[in-house]
Amino acid sequence: MVEKGALVEFKHQGQPRLGVVDRPEGKKNWVVVDQRGQAHTLHPRDFTYEASGEGFKPTDIPQFLREAEEYIDPSSLEIAWEFLSEAGESADPASLALLLFSDQSPPLCYAAHRLLADDKIFFKQKGTRYEPRPAAQVEDLQRQIEREAQRQQEWISFMTKARQALAGEAIVWEKSDRPRLEVLERLALFGDESSQRTQAIEILDALGVSPTAAGAFDALVALGLWSAHENLALRRSQIPSHFSENLLTMAQQRLQSPPPDPDQQRLDLTHLKVYTVDDASTQEIDDGLSVETLEGGAQRVWIHIADPTRWLVPGDDLDLEARRRCTTVYLPTGIIPMFPVELATQAMSLLQGQTCCALSFGVTLTDAGDIQDYTIHPSVIKPTYRLTYEDVDEILELGLKAEPELQGLAHWAQVRSRWRVTQGAISINMPESSIKVSEAEDQIAIEVLDDSPARQLVAEMMILAGEVAARYGETHALAIPFRSQPQPELPSDQELIQLPNGWVRDSAIRRCMTRSEVGITPSRHATLGLDRYSQVTSPIRRYTDLLVHFQLKAHLRGEPLPFSSSEVTELAQGASTASYEATLVERQTKRYWALEYLRRHQDQVWDVMLLRWLRQDDGLGLIMVEDLGLELAMRFNRDIALGEQFQVVVSHANPRQDIIRFEEVVSEEQESSAAIAAS
Repeated sequence: MVEKGALVEFKHQGQPRLGVVDRPEGKKNWVVVDQRGQAHTLHPRDFTYEASGEGFKPTDIPQFLREAEEYIDPSSLEIAWEFLSEAGESADPASLALLLFSDQSPPLCYAAHRLLADDKIFFKQKGTRYEPRPAAQVEDLQRQIEREAQRQQEWISFMTKARQALAGEAIVWEKSDRPRLEVLERLALFGDESSQRTQAIEILDALGVSPTAAGAFDALVALGLWSAHENLALRRSQIPSHFSENLLTMAQQRLQSPPPDPDQQRLDLTHLKVYTVDDASTQEIDDGLSVETLEGGAQRVWIHIADPTRWLVPGDDLDLEARRRCTTVYLPTGIIPMFPVELATQAMSLLQGQTCCALSFGVTLTDAGDIQDYTIHPSVIKPTYRLTYEDVDEILELGLKAEPELQGLAHWAQVRSRWRVTQGAISINMPESSIKVSEAEDQIAIEVLDDSPARQLVAEMMILAGEVAARYGETHALAIPFRSQPQPELPSDQELIQLPNGWVRDSAIRRCMTRSEVGITPSRHATLGLDRYSQVTSPIRRYTDLLVHFQLKAHLRGEPLPFSSSEVTELAQGASTASYEATLVERQTKRYWALEYLRRHQDQVWDVMLLRWLRQDDGLGLIMVEDLGLELAMRFNRDIALGEQFQVVVSHANPRQDIIRFEEVVSEEQESSAAIAAS
């Protein structure tokens, strides 16, 4: 029964507060006055504690609290818990005060009440009494509280460092900071689809940053963790960008102590002059070319392919990692290799002046260009010259007599090209460009790759090696990945004649091309004009090529194949999926840097050509930026013909948002003509 002058505890705005009962209010409520003189109308069920004794006044409360607070030490509860647990007894504030303080005065009983009410570890309330929790439960609760305290400390530490970093101070991130940084990264990468969006928004709100994907990206840049040009396409992918320490160590061990060469009887071709032809920046040199003059004057073409299987064992860690990566990824900012760089660019590559292991394809051709005879051998070669495509073009143009072998290779490449056309090969000559970005990301270079004689020469020789590998695989019923392409439904001759010759026509043909397929059964490759084909010439940077090497070399040695048909099918399918993802990342990254290049050159006037319509009703067309070899969309507000050439400037470019807009440059003469026509 509540009496006037009783000291009671109640909750005010979620916090305990003491007050003195002053008078009844209505039938059930009481007016309680706290130490500040503030009146509260409360029902008795709102009282969380009633002190013993009567005649309290609001002015007594401060002294009462001071006396109680001297005894509110949570650490003392553990002693009481141990005692009561052993005794199997429960407690109330009065009995706990007697146990802990040997005193049951009102302030000390209230101190005991506060200890029990605030306790989250040792006691559990049941009615008006508190029972000691089991020891296992106490230990679990203590661990939870410790973890929460640690999380709170880590949060404070993280926010302190984040604010310092945003202010431009140099800081060192700890391992404990990574989960929160990864939360921000996921929001920047996946936006509203991020699985931890709520946690990321909490961090950004605390930092005063916009709680969006763009805000998270800007924060990561400001924190010095990401570049302003961070490759989001690569980060969203499953492509690993680094090798583990174990793999790097293993690569070094292979260099220092190579495994036994399973091909002890390699064909010695070190007497042949070998040309390797690549771009100047190429690091993984995986093919070389030779011409051998036979008795009677006939010539045999040799295509030498790097032999990375010399340094591998099927199923070892390096092989498994190559399977996981499936391909070398080529980005404007650099490459992500399939093998550790030390192996890929040194031991596995065909380096000028060094004796190298190779898989060599020797081919004699008919005068028409068909394969007359071929041979395949694990070999040793010694590359004579490392040439660029520009070097070869110059040598061929000058007709240097000192390099008759190169002239011979060019001749047979032309013969092969003509022969493939007779077999239905489809030729598409659209410009391709190479984009290179400096390490500091302050310079972007775009080079149009001309379809030069040198590039045609190398391409034809690689296609020839692929046909030879496929013929061997088909003849011996080997389980290797064959690449095929269904015959596309091309525009009719009448439709093509109506299109301007050149890029417009080739663009129309390209639209009809079907995706190539991989399987263990030889099938026709429509674009190449071959009835069977297998990629074999890039084993350092394509796993399916490496797979062909493993199978071919085992068969050449007369040994069982290392991979069964089902394993080859599974590996080839996995490689195709990974390669497709890598191709998407390469395209998206190249497009980003192309738009960034155009953004940095917004004042430049570009010569362009309309290739085809994307949505003619909306005036949306695809243009070719001729000097850059880039195909981009543009919206038109006038009638324009396919193949028409005109000039544009960039009106707006935002690479991060994948936006590019052009405006046509209209000359004074055109403006005058338009004005006359309008009048």
